[in-house]
Amino acid sequence: MRSLKYQLKSVWKDKFCLMSFLLPILAAAALNLMGSIDLSSLGQLHFGVLEEDLPGQTVAWLERYGPVTYCKTPTELINLVNDPSTNVIGVKADGTTIKTMIAGDELEVFRQAAATLPALFEQQADARQTKVLVLESPDVLENLQDIFIPAILIVAMFMGCTFNAINIISEKEDGVAFVNEILPMPPARYVMQKIAVGFLFCSLSSVITACICLRLSPQTLLIMLVLILLSSFLSSLIGLLIGRISDSLMTGVACIKVVMLLFIAVPVLCTLTGASGPVSIICNLVPSRPAFEGIMALSAGNTKAAMENTGILAIHSILWCSLYILFPTRRKGFLHGSGTKTGN
Repeated sequence: MRSLKYQLKSVWKDKFCLMSFLLPILAAAALNLMGSIDLSSLGQLHFGVLEEDLPGQTVAWLERYGPVTYCKTPTELINLVNDPSTNVIGVKADGTTIKTMIAGDELEVFRQAAATLPALFEQQADARQTKVLVLESPDVLENLQDIFIPAILIVAMFMGCTFNAINIISEKEDGVAFVNEILPMPPARYVMQKIAVGFLFCSLSSVITACICLRLSPQTLLIMLVLILLSSFLSSLIGLLIGRISDSLMTGVACIKVVMLLFIAVPVLCTLTGASGPVSIICNLVPSRPAFEGIMALSAGNTKAAMENTGILAIHSILWCSLYILFPTRRKGFLHGSGTKTGN
């Protein structure tokens, strides 16, 4: 217990581990906030006009398509149009019609609107006779949240590899690993002690993230908890492997980035491409895929599919434990002997 407290203190002092713990929580909070913001106004037209330049009827016509800003001088209007942070379309009188001004750095949709606005103004008499059907503006993030939420949870559930890998690499650089080699500690206790740090932090981060992102029924809460615990255990074990094969912090960070990219990219790409058959089976070799599919199934209320993916994660846990035990190591006495290491 004392050694576990020491590891927890060292993790709290590591900014990289703290960032790994807080990142999924902050991303989940941001996703919830973005889901409550109406982004439809970002595509709205915005016009700039000179005072007393256009008739009131023309200004009223422009206000049907977007807000109108009045400028006192032509220079002020030009500056408003050229402002890179806006997509304002300048509108000036041109005899009986109008002409538009743009800066050229606007989005394509605003450039096309500026090009067609004078012709639309000339044909406004015919446009009045056209019936317009106004459709409800869809939520921009509604279709993407089904993927964003499981992706954020995958980051939280498999971030435990970061804690363990960084912890073991730090011990190597500080010389603590040499002390551990001669400690009379059973191999199972050593492994559980090392896994505990990543497992605790990963489980806590995942639970908080899940509470922010998901609204599950009591029947599915238990399955979600099992998914979190199995994923946290797997990621912690993988972090243990990364720590053992990494000789330096830079090597460890590179391995962590590759593993996390693989864990996020494979399930997301499989979902977007609709992978099935042998490809889907191969993708299940990546432990984050069944976790991702399980979260998607719980979100859709498919308890049976979620339980099947939980079973796949359990098989992954057994296989990765076997891989860790069989992994070549210089500490054979630690893993296969009595737990002590004698001198020459």
